[in-house]
Amino acid sequence: MCFGVFVLWWRKYTYNRGINYAFVNIQQIFLPLKSTFCMESPLEILKKYWGYTQFRPPQDKIINSILAGKDTLALLPTGGGKSICFQVPALMKEGLTLVVSPLIALMKDQVQNLKRRDVSAAAIYSGMNLSEIELVFNHCYHGKTKLLYLSPERLKTASFKERLSDLTVSLLAIDEAHCISQWGYDFRPPYLEIANIRELLGEVPVLALTASATERVKKDIVEKLGMKNPAVFQKSFLRSNLSYVCMEEENKREKMLKILNSVKGTAIVYSRNRKGTEEIAGFLQSKKISAGFYHAGLNSAQRNQAQENWVNGKTRVIAATNAFGMGIDKPDVRVVIHLDLPDSLEAYYQEAGRAGRDEKHSYAVVLYNAKDISDLESRSKQSVPEISFLRKVYQSLANFLQVGIGSGENHSYDFDYYHFYKNFLLPPAETYSALRLLEREGFLLFNETFHEPSRLHISVAGDALYKYQVAHEEFDRFIKLILRIYGGELFSNFIHISEKEIAVSSGTTVDNVIDRLKFLSKGGLVNYYPQKDKPQISFLTGRYDADRLPLDVKKVSFLKEISDSNVRAVVSYMKEKNRCKTLQLLEYFGELSDKKCGVCDFCLDEKNKHGANDSGTLLLEKKILTLVKSSPAPAELLIEKFGAGRNSLVIEAIRNMLDRGELLLTNNNEYVFNSGYKGIGV
Repeated sequence: MCFGVFVLWWRKYTYNRGINYAFVNIQQIFLPLKSTFCMESPLEILKKYWGYTQFRPPQDKIINSILAGKDTLALLPTGGGKSICFQVPALMKEGLTLVVSPLIALMKDQVQNLKRRDVSAAAIYSGMNLSEIELVFNHCYHGKTKLLYLSPERLKTASFKERLSDLTVSLLAIDEAHCISQWGYDFRPPYLEIANIRELLGEVPVLALTASATERVKKDIVEKLGMKNPAVFQKSFLRSNLSYVCMEEENKREKMLKILNSVKGTAIVYSRNRKGTEEIAGFLQSKKISAGFYHAGLNSAQRNQAQENWVNGKTRVIAATNAFGMGIDKPDVRVVIHLDLPDSLEAYYQEAGRAGRDEKHSYAVVLYNAKDISDLESRSKQSVPEISFLRKVYQSLANFLQVGIGSGENHSYDFDYYHFYKNFLLPPAETYSALRLLEREGFLLFNETFHEPSRLHISVAGDALYKYQVAHEEFDRFIKLILRIYGGELFSNFIHISEKEIAVSSGTTVDNVIDRLKFLSKGGLVNYYPQKDKPQISFLTGRYDADRLPLDVKKVSFLKEISDSNVRAVVSYMKEKNRCKTLQLLEYFGELSDKKCGVCDFCLDEKNKHGANDSGTLLLEKKILTLVKSSPAPAELLIEKFGAGRNSLVIEAIRNMLDRGELLLTNNNEYVFNSGYKGIGV
């Protein structure tokens, strides 16, 4: 019999008999045997569930480290396949893998993707009802779930800590691990609770994952998580296929248009505010460029449609706030353009890194002017409000949501931000920063993009439901229809349902379906929760008297220093004209190199200045130009024809010509001559 089956049998046997055996000792006795039974290799698991024939480096090494029981820190760039690093070992280890993630949308997405691959996964996050949470825990206890995703705030609750002792946890994975560091660009105090959870789990290995972290942040992660001699795997921050470009421009939209006309293919344009994304999309559409927009103010259906249109190529460009991009795996993005300055280089590296995941030549472009630098510095000052203002916003929020002192802990409320600051005559930008800082300090959770479809669970046994149907003929057909549409899983899980689908199938109205479901819920036959599609505020503690809110004055001052430091780093990066952009980024992340990238704005300018008389380079470019004028050609063909041991020179020549605008890259990843070339490149 498999080790996992034995584990479940032993747990139930001892529990039912009130025997308090040291279960860890039983595990230690039988753990060596598990490799003999029911064990597949990591590569076999990868092929079976994901269909891939090989790992990306260093995924296999990270997985082997975890399987060896070692604490592991992994730094993989955006799109580097971090989730595979804990999902594969989760399927190989007996018991449950806990995954801590700060992003509710990403948790939901990963759970749905795993379920589509027949992997049992679940998530617990703010906004769920107690009955839903209890059902998830029960499935975990009975071994029906392999991966449980949790928001960091959930770790602090007494109910979670009580249930944790009932679970057999084999791995603790921390996504976005930089959030545990006060030096990180997205510090979240609830992450500090992970160290306490580790003590409850015993000798369970920990995997910490992040896409970007400075040396100081890496050390902080190891210390705060209590990692013991961790194995550290870091993929270079170098993106050799990515050209970093910073341009000081007064007319940024016109320059953006020139870039998009020069660099064909999919693009992301980042703007800080919602109205800006809509205006950018409208501007591009007026110039005959297919474009959509995405921001947190759209409802779920609108966001999903905008994202789907862009992912599937129905729209070429998406103008978005930084709420867009996390967890989206689209490899063929040719250019990412920032029309507003990012708040930190860490944020910029992640957003820019969404270009060129297919390892083909791509661009990360920042367009800025003097006003943008001034705005960034002003935002930095507004981002950490004064203590008195924080208390005022907290009190106003409690009044707005009608939350009494001592109440509201772990309760979620629909939240209309616009009406909030209007009603209390609060300045919108500073108020938004105050809410984010209160969230950062662990008092609140502010979710701007919360969406949860309607959920239904049949809470009685099948025979009890049948008796109800016999006694209430008017509901018999309705219940049968729901079971026919959604199946027997309704008895064991909360299932997302569509009232519209039920209404169409039953020939009635949506309102009638909702009324019937509410009636059945009130009668105790089902648990029914109608959909939510509004921003949510959750109190993570009982509500304080605002005057006694335990704010750390020194910490707030420290946050101001970090914000100022981030701004200085961004401005320095943008203004520096005498250094390779790639080397600047590598140095910021503690990766020292003296080899210039050859493709950023500085490197290309340097080549144009000093290489104009390089007859060999000019001759190579002329040969490439002659070939592509006759027919489109992929990079592989150009390298094969002109490489002859000098592949890098051919690639460099292609990049030079792309940057000048002589060549264009088509949607089929072929290079063609730009008939409209007038000597003005990117």
